[in-house]
Amino acid sequence: MAQKIVTVYTDDLTGEESEEVQTHSFSLDGVNYEIDVVADNYDKLFQALAPFIEKGRKVGRTKGPARPRKASAEGPSAEELRAWARENNYQVNDRGRVPASIREAYQKAH
Repeated sequence: MAQKIVTVYTDDLTGEESEEVQTHSFSLDGVNYEIDVVADNYDKLFQALAPFIEKGRKVGRTKGPARPRKASAEGPSAEELRAWARENNYQVNDRGRVPASIREAYQKAH
């Protein structure tokens, strides 16, 4: 059986489908919002907020969602390093970053 997945982009403001829809984020009173709109509707949003942005104070950018770290394709995993370190009488924590000295010792041994 074959499946076909179709993604439909819809403007949240008008409900119209368009390939031009983009997601925009904004915040008000500590609540973060996202809206998917075409460029014309984003311009309307920006124009509506422009007087407030102009008179407001910048407090910096808020952090976006945390991105998962990409696992290194090279070398052993942290669990493998910890197991090797314990077998070779190195002290290593159960969690957190494996010290560089243990990584170096592992590389010298292999």
